[in-house]
Amino acid sequence: MKIRSGGHDYDGLSYVATVPFFVLDMFNLRSIDIDMETETVWVQSGAILGELYYRISELSKTHGFPAGVCPTVGVGGHFTGGGYGNMMRKYGLTVDNIVDAYFIDVNGRIHDRKSMGEDLFWAIRGGGAASFGVVLAYKIKLVHVPEIVTVFRVEKTLEDNATDIVDQWQHVASKLPKELFVRLVIDVVNSSTRTGGSTVRVSFISLFLGDSKTLVSIMNENLPLLGLSQSDCIETSWIRSVLFWTNITIDSPTDVLLNRTPSLSYLKRKSDYVKQPIPKTALEGIWEKMIELQPAQMIFNPYGGRMAEIASTATPFPHRAGNLWKIQYLANWNQGGAETAQRYIELTRKLHRYMTPFVSKNPREAFLNYRDIDLGVNHNDRGSYLEGRVYGIKYFKGNFNRLVHIKTKVDPTNFFRNEQSIPTLPH
Repeated sequence: MKIRSGGHDYDGLSYVATVPFFVLDMFNLRSIDIDMETETVWVQSGAILGELYYRISELSKTHGFPAGVCPTVGVGGHFTGGGYGNMMRKYGLTVDNIVDAYFIDVNGRIHDRKSMGEDLFWAIRGGGAASFGVVLAYKIKLVHVPEIVTVFRVEKTLEDNATDIVDQWQHVASKLPKELFVRLVIDVVNSSTRTGGSTVRVSFISLFLGDSKTLVSIMNENLPLLGLSQSDCIETSWIRSVLFWTNITIDSPTDVLLNRTPSLSYLKRKSDYVKQPIPKTALEGIWEKMIELQPAQMIFNPYGGRMAEIASTATPFPHRAGNLWKIQYLANWNQGGAETAQRYIELTRKLHRYMTPFVSKNPREAFLNYRDIDLGVNHNDRGSYLEGRVYGIKYFKGNFNRLVHIKTKVDPTNFFRNEQSIPTLPH
């Protein structure tokens, strides 16, 4: 059985398989019940993030929720896998702000947090609930946002000193005030001045929970090489910052967030965690490799702040203190066919391989919600535990065995399984 909430699913584990299967589609379970007095929301798994954000904004200009920047992502999968967004340095992940859940177990019983017990409640906040049962709804705690937030997007190429600016970013991004999140999107574009005709472009994209004057002051003190000015900044509401981050015109009607149709393309994604700044000479090597492997891209998402304060065992999501940033590798393409797909997937794998010396080791950590079956596949037969351990340690580190024990207890026959589910203990 495949359980699908939004349909955003890297490697498609919620809606494709090589064996016969059926889909439990949560599409119609999408109610959003907001209680402003307690600052909590019951949101069903089939709602999308855009619907959640819009409904919050209808009732308050000073509340939000720290989840993903793409509004068509489904709540169910995003929340349970430890989804993150541009407020994670201030408020942590989705799973750090979940206070209850409605959950159906393998026997068809509906539980809340109290009746499921703290072990299972722990597991479905970052461990991937599809291994354990079906989450019908989550109860989340809203967070406070200022009436005015500030966003910017500043692009620099190698000719604009991008290498030095990235070098400075990697030493300060995780130490900036918690209210400030500065993402890097690194891709290859045409150049009129460089031999070979290509250059690397780095886009610095930011959300600051505050005004532009304060933001410029913080940036010029900590990241002076970027040369941020007031004119680069846009002061707006939190709900409109969501539009900005998903490349929708910032003054569009906010009900555009209710549009449930995702923009479809073919894609491959991979992930990594970085613990040490990358030497500047190595950055230059990375740029050359990206020019060779275009159109493979990378996104750097800074950690620190609240992410470094929450224990790695507090939820199944283990990637906390000690991480400077997370890398997302990506390639998108529009042309169908296996040969084309293989070519783009291979470009992403090559870039990932090239980055080996600069990322976490033993295990080489990965992010569950950036599903990547290159990390290992479970055939859910006799070797299930050993197969599951291969990818499980990368996604969950030391939390993997606790997840296995919980799985064995709540779903001993391994009814809820997929190519990368939590296995049961061997009997």
